[in-house]
Amino acid sequence: MKVWTRDVLSEFVRTKLDGYRLIVVSNREPFQHRRANGHIECIQPASGMASALDPVMRASGGLWIAHGNGDADRQSVDQFDHVQVPPENPEYTLRRVWLSKEEEEGYYLGFANQGLWPLCHVAFTRPLFDPDHWRTYRRVNERFAEAVMQEAGSDPTFVFIQDYHFALLPRMLREAGSNLVIAQFWHIPWPNREVFSAFPWREEILHGLLGNDLLGFHLPQHCQNFVETVDCSVEARVDRAGSEICRGGHCTLVRPFPIGIDFDEHSDLAESESMSVHIRRWNQELSLKGKSLGIGIDRLDYTKGIPERFRFLDRLLERYPAYRGKIVFVQIAVPSRSTLPAYRQIELEVDALAAQINLRWGTPSWRPIVLLKRHYTQPEMIALHRLAHFCVVSSLHDGMNLVAKEFAASRFDEDGVLVLSKFAGAARELKDAIQINPFSIEEGAEAYRAALQMDRAERGRRMRKMREAIDQDNVYRWAGKFLSQMARIEFPDSNDPDRREFDFSLTAEKALGVAV
Repeated sequence: MKVWTRDVLSEFVRTKLDGYRLIVVSNREPFQHRRANGHIECIQPASGMASALDPVMRASGGLWIAHGNGDADRQSVDQFDHVQVPPENPEYTLRRVWLSKEEEEGYYLGFANQGLWPLCHVAFTRPLFDPDHWRTYRRVNERFAEAVMQEAGSDPTFVFIQDYHFALLPRMLREAGSNLVIAQFWHIPWPNREVFSAFPWREEILHGLLGNDLLGFHLPQHCQNFVETVDCSVEARVDRAGSEICRGGHCTLVRPFPIGIDFDEHSDLAESESMSVHIRRWNQELSLKGKSLGIGIDRLDYTKGIPERFRFLDRLLERYPAYRGKIVFVQIAVPSRSTLPAYRQIELEVDALAAQINLRWGTPSWRPIVLLKRHYTQPEMIALHRLAHFCVVSSLHDGMNLVAKEFAASRFDEDGVLVLSKFAGAARELKDAIQINPFSIEEGAEAYRAALQMDRAERGRRMRKMREAIDQDNVYRWAGKFLSQMARIEFPDSNDPDRREFDFSLTAEKALGVAV
């Protein structure tokens, strides 16, 4: 059975969404204009979500609404704030929404990332519930609602909203326009009902999300948490078995859609001749001859468990002296949200712990931890994947974590070991990783030792099974399954009595010869 590919997804959209408008809404834009060396260049920021939806937009000729924050974005749009993308072969429209510095700080850095982010990630960082941030968040959601309605007009339109930045947007759209099918994918976990009950604006957020026709999460557990939260918080008819919530004459389906990556892109790039340059540079820079390499690649975020993985290494070196001088752990920690206090604090902790462990165990010719705090290109990171004996994903809580999948996709040689937190969504799919409780130093240290001692045959068996799973459940399957479910929903103004009864998802996948 053929798997979903970029081409299959494009054909699916052309065949099954023909005649309908598609609008995607996200905070991050798929293309950004920046000034460089005296001229304006258009770049495509790294984003798994954008990788999945770009072929959908190209095939549909749709419209993508996002916050324009490139320093040359305003100079690159027309009078309607539109720009055609991709620049080399325009196939769809990007509509930019402009935010003031105050709006960006209140809505994005404030409410979304100091309120909702720590609330939904149970990582023991206290959320900040600021009324001013809340008002700004609501105002920005209104701005995006206005943009969607301006673009949609009266045409039957699918609106696909991305993530926790727009929890209020679905209800605003529902009340503003009738000829819309509205769906949203929530890319982060949903907490249990007890945790969410601490949220001061919980009813407003739930009311907003229940404006969706379809609401997707990564995992069934996240769906269950959301349904239970609604059942205990607002007046609604809740069908737990069918995962459907009806309120005020409108029903919302809640479904799991675990996101994937572009497997072929990573695997092919890892196998390309250009990798040799990056691999040689890493070998020279890290002095890896005769040493085992462990790696971690993350945003510098308190949910990722970076201090925990350093402590695992510290305990390994303490308990097993034979590894001293024989292992190098490289941590790429990409700076993130560095103006926020919690992020400055985690950076200080990571810096101090790396220095402490290097001082304790290091020698004039060897540092156990190499901490690199800057952005690296995709080829540079894939080269590091290729060299690693093991990769660590020690998230304290994570919706999915695509680094785990990217590591396995890069290992076309079917070697290397993945050490994976059981609290990352990816753990549900990647059963052949060494799974750990990241809060247990002993468990983490023993996982490192197991990874270093695992024989070649066992490494190959585990990696092969993980690669097969990632190839099958790739990012194009995620997008295709979500859009299949969206397309089954009847437009409020539709006169087609058979639309809802048509089992779109199965028919589409069977017709295209795609694995369900």
